[in-house]
Amino acid sequence: MTPIRILIFEDNDSLREGLCQLLMLREEYTIVGDYGDARQVKEVVIKGRPDVILMDIDMPGTNGVEAVKQIREYDQNAQIIMLTVFDDNGHVFDALKAGANGYLLKRNVSDMMVQAIEEVLEGGAPMSPSIARLVINQLHEQRPINLYMLSDREKEILGSLAKGNSFKLIAADLGISFETVRTHIKRIYDKLHVHSQGEAISKALNEKLV
Repeated sequence: MTPIRILIFEDNDSLREGLCQLLMLREEYTIVGDYGDARQVKEVVIKGRPDVILMDIDMPGTNGVEAVKQIREYDQNAQIIMLTVFDDNGHVFDALKAGANGYLLKRNVSDMMVQAIEEVLEGGAPMSPSIARLVINQLHEQRPINLYMLSDREKEILGSLAKGNSFKLIAADLGISFETVRTHIKRIYDKLHVHSQGEAISKALNEKLV
């Protein structure tokens, strides 16, 4: 069996060495490099061809989020697990948006690392429990308009309705017929599960759909 190739970026020397020792105990893993910073991340990743990258988020020079962005410009296949002491919204979502596949707090890393590597290679998104809760809470706080599967035109018309514009004015502004506006609005009502213009506007404003 071909060993799983692992690359580590971690500026804490003792933690980096500990991770290397932990992973080298397992014959299915091979460490293709371990670095205290990500200044040469492109060259290192291209040369090492890792299956999994363990990436510290807070390093001197190039930070972990920027390193992930760089990696994703030329490598979409390597699975990247962030390692951090931070569990705040900004760091978590910046890393995930950049292309990270998982997010572990350093206090959990020794207990969760092997399981996290197995999980990410199987297509999962390993996260420390408090990070997973943070992500869930953030999703609960957001009510994206796509939840209702509104088309771009329907979003546009809903926004115009919320401004108090009449069907006739909406038709004129958008260059479409009055009947077309009525058809769109009926679909909007159906998707929002409302029965009137007032209910539609109230829902749009309360859930920040416009």
